[in-house]
Amino acid sequence: MAFDFDLFVIGAGSGGVRAARFAAGFGARVAVAESRYLGGTCVNVGCVPKKLLVYGAHVADELEQARGFGWSVESVQFDWPTLIANKTREIQRLNGIYRNLLVSSGVTLLEGHARILGAHEVEVNGQSYSAEHILVAVGGWPQVPEIPGRELAITSNEAFYLEQLPKRVLVVGGGYIAVEFASIFHGLGAQTTLLYRGERFLRGFDEAVRTHLEEELRKKGLDLQFSSDIAAIERQANGSLLATLRDGRVLEADCVFYATGRRPMLDNLGLENAGVALDERGFIQVDDEYRSNVPSILAIGDVIGRVQLTPVALAEGMAVARRLYRPAEYRPVDYALIPTAVFSLPNIATVGLTEQQALEQGYRVQVFESRFRAMKLTLTDCQERTLMKLVVDADTDRVLGCHMVGPEAGEIIQGLAVALKAGATKEVFDETLGIHPSAAEEFVTMRTPASR
Repeated sequence: MAFDFDLFVIGAGSGGVRAARFAAGFGARVAVAESRYLGGTCVNVGCVPKKLLVYGAHVADELEQARGFGWSVESVQFDWPTLIANKTREIQRLNGIYRNLLVSSGVTLLEGHARILGAHEVEVNGQSYSAEHILVAVGGWPQVPEIPGRELAITSNEAFYLEQLPKRVLVVGGGYIAVEFASIFHGLGAQTTLLYRGERFLRGFDEAVRTHLEEELRKKGLDLQFSSDIAAIERQANGSLLATLRDGRVLEADCVFYATGRRPMLDNLGLENAGVALDERGFIQVDDEYRSNVPSILAIGDVIGRVQLTPVALAEGMAVARRLYRPAEYRPVDYALIPTAVFSLPNIATVGLTEQQALEQGYRVQVFESRFRAMKLTLTDCQERTLMKLVVDADTDRVLGCHMVGPEAGEIIQGLAVALKAGATKEVFDETLGIHPSAAEEFVTMRTPASR
């Protein structure tokens, strides 16, 4: 059967664009359909604009610390509309880059909602297209629980386009998005409360990291309320919001921001027309080569519910393109030792096993920890402390995990991720010379295991 395209990609986010570009580069006839914005969540309402807002919030700390270095910074003012306008201009620039990447690769870009009609057929804007392979890369969407007044809350989608910075913000959630936005709102001057129904945020991260970040955020004045959840939201006559908690307390705010999970964006996608199966969580079920139960339909990225990170979607997109059109170069995605960062203030970064995971997996563990006040802060009143931690296999000396809370944690851990991927031992760390004076050198100068 002759098809219109060899590969039809639904979704022009990170994974979809990567798969499309490289498949086209390998000689395939490729189309991409996108109904919202080029670049997907990450570029438009995710990691890129979020990091820009984090930079903006961090300036407050820099200004405060500047006094210790002799700078006078009186009468400083912050203007939210300026930050948002500059952010939006940068995102529009990136949208153009993504468009050029696709078009210059020879990909046919179709701007409109794509709906699957069958195993080899997709409809966009009333036009039907046939394809040998269909790749679903539509990503996820934030969800707000079904409570009275949920329509009054916002999510990360709306936060990037608020016309003004709210004076009082309730952030609901305990994952990295909630922690990051709590840091952003607080850092930019809003009275911020983080509500989380669990006992402590960032479940799954190393316990030392979780407790250390909690201590640092409390020192900064961020109001953390654990074992707390909202039962209902209502708007008052003066425009402010009242949030009634499940324990009966009532909190007043100007904005209620939810970061309580994301769902796969499968609305009106037509998966049922081809009989594509979902898993028990509602994500598209795929095998190790990203095929659904319908062999011609594949899926990658957030929509399959594995590791929901941009670099992972990129790797999955590359794997699909290679397997289909350059099989000699194909290699499966390795989900072990994926480094990740949380751009809270201070930052978190981690790679490898937590201490708890290592123990659960049967390792005999040695732990090395260092907590210190960064050199930069010694001339200031800031009492923020950095945490660095290594989790080591006591039997083989191999470093199983690296964890950090502190400035530029992501930049430091990225380099250490290469070492862990290469199987570095603690001895290798010990024999590596440090860059002095730097915070990063602490990772190669920790000599005494922490007592437990």
